[in-house]
Amino acid sequence: MPIEWPTWGDWELELSSHLLKRMAEREFNEVDLRQMLQNALGFLADVEEGRWVIRSKHKRRLWKIIVEPDYEREVLVVVTAFPASGD
Repeated sequence: MPIEWPTWGDWELELSSHLLKRMAEREFNEVDLRQMLQNALGFLADVEEGRWVIRSKHKRRLWKIIVEPDYEREVLVVVTAFPASGD
């Protein structure tokens, strides 16, 4: 069953500088990230207000992708992405 995303689910992505620094060390690229978002398992509110955690899989592991919708510009900022531990 496809996920019913909020309005920001179809917005253009903006990759944060933090995310860009972490991509190489965590062994994924923008294509991998877009595929993880397309194949997301679900999402929930983050502990930091205004941010969301998207759950997905990459290389047979669970991942968390932290996003922050920018409602003024209608852009979804991808803050970071990392393998989920213990989930």
